[in-house]
Amino acid sequence: MQLPMPCFRSGLYPLTSALLLFILVWCHTTPVSGQFAEGDPGDLGFSHERLQRLDSYIQQHVENGQMAGINTLILKDGKAAYLSSHGMMNIEENIPMRKDAIFRIASMSKAITSVAVMILYEEGHFMLNDPVHEYIPEFNNPVVAIPDSTTERGYRTEPAKRPITVRHLLTHTAGLTYGYGVAEEAYNKAGLTGWYLAGHDETIGSVVKRLARLPLHAHPGKEWQYGYSTDVLGYFVEVVSGMSFDEFVQKRIYEPLGMTDTHFFLPEHKSDRLAPVYGTDGNGNLELTEPTSTTDYIHGPRKCFSGGAGILSTITDYGIFLQMLLNGGEFNGERILSPQSVRLMRVNHVGDMFDSGDAGFGLGFRVIEDLGAFGELASDGAYGWGSAYYPVYRLDPEHNMAYLFLTQLRPAGDLPFRNRFHTLVYQALNE
Repeated sequence: MQLPMPCFRSGLYPLTSALLLFILVWCHTTPVSGQFAEGDPGDLGFSHERLQRLDSYIQQHVENGQMAGINTLILKDGKAAYLSSHGMMNIEENIPMRKDAIFRIASMSKAITSVAVMILYEEGHFMLNDPVHEYIPEFNNPVVAIPDSTTERGYRTEPAKRPITVRHLLTHTAGLTYGYGVAEEAYNKAGLTGWYLAGHDETIGSVVKRLARLPLHAHPGKEWQYGYSTDVLGYFVEVVSGMSFDEFVQKRIYEPLGMTDTHFFLPEHKSDRLAPVYGTDGNGNLELTEPTSTTDYIHGPRKCFSGGAGILSTITDYGIFLQMLLNGGEFNGERILSPQSVRLMRVNHVGDMFDSGDAGFGLGFRVIEDLGAFGELASDGAYGWGSAYYPVYRLDPEHNMAYLFLTQLRPAGDLPFRNRFHTLVYQALNE
C-alpha cells in the first residue's frame, strides 16, 4: 500500500497561518492510500474553518509537550475528509511522525477479535448463547469468588449460577476481570494480572487454560467487568477454526481488506516504523517509557497472540477496518460480515450494567443509546472504544462517519485530550 509523503507539524517548525491552512488542505485532499478515495471536506459535510480548529487543537498538545506525535483520520461517506500527522514519531532520533507509523493499539484489538468470532458464528459453528465449555472444556463448572472476611484469603467460592457463554465473553459479562478483585492474589500467583500478554513465553491457549482454573469475580451475565474475556475469544477462534489466531485474522480479515501493516508481532523489516511509547512523568513532562530497542513486539518471545490487547496497526489499516464495519461488513468488494451481524454487534446487549446507564455495550464496543443521557456531542447509535496507549475510535452510522487517532502515550496523567477530541470532530460537521 503506497502512502503519500508525510504531512506533519512539529513545535520545532512554527508556521504562518497561511502556510498552516495550505498544509491542512493538502492533508485533507490527499488520498489516505490506494484504498480510499480523495474527499474535499466541504463536499463531505465539513467546515474547512472548523476542521482547522481540530488541527490547531492537536498541534497545541504537541507543541506543549503533552504528546510526542499523533496520526488522525476522519472518514466520511467512504472518503477521507481529514488525515494528518503531527509531531514526532521518535523524539530522541528527531524523526517526524510518519503516516505509515505502526502503533500498539492495545484494547482496540478487541474489535478485530470480535469480528473474527462473528465470522465463525455466521458459518454456523456455534450460537452466541452456547456455553463456552462446550468448546474449551476447562471452563466447565466455574466458581465465583464471594467476599468473606472470616476466611484467611478474604473470600469463599460458590458454583457459578450459569455457564459462561460466547455472548458473555463478547459483552464482558463473563465474570472475568484483568485479575483485579477479591481473588486478586490467586491471579497474581497464576501470573495473570493486567492486560499485557505480549511478553508471555507461552501460547494464548496456555494462558486461557490457566485462567479457567481461577475463580470468577461475578456470576456470568450479572455484571459488566472489563478483562480477559476477549483473550479467551482469541483462543476460542483457534479451537473452532483449527487455525492459530494470528493465521485466522491474517487470512480472514487482513488479507481480504488489504490491511498489510497489522500484526501481533512486527516483521524485522518494519521495526523502524514502530513508534516508541512516551509517558507523562510526575512533573507533566514526556519521557520515553518503551523504546523500540527493548519492546516485546519486536524482541519478545512472539508466542502469545492476545486478542484483547496485543495487535499493532497503522492509521490507514485500522481506518480500513472501521470503514468495513461502517459499510455493514464490506469494503472494496470484500464482504467480511453480513449487515445483520454488524447490526447485532452495535446494539446494547447489557442493559444498564455498563457506564451507569449513560451508554450500553454491544459485541465488542461501547454503544451510545440516548444522546441526552450521554450528554456530549455524539449521535444515537454511535459506537467505539479506545486503547491503553491513549488512542480512541468511533463509528457514527447516522453521519456515515468513522474517525480515530493513534498515538503512544502511557501513562497519560489527567490529559483531557481524548474526550475533547470527539467534540472537535463533531463541531466541524455542517450537517
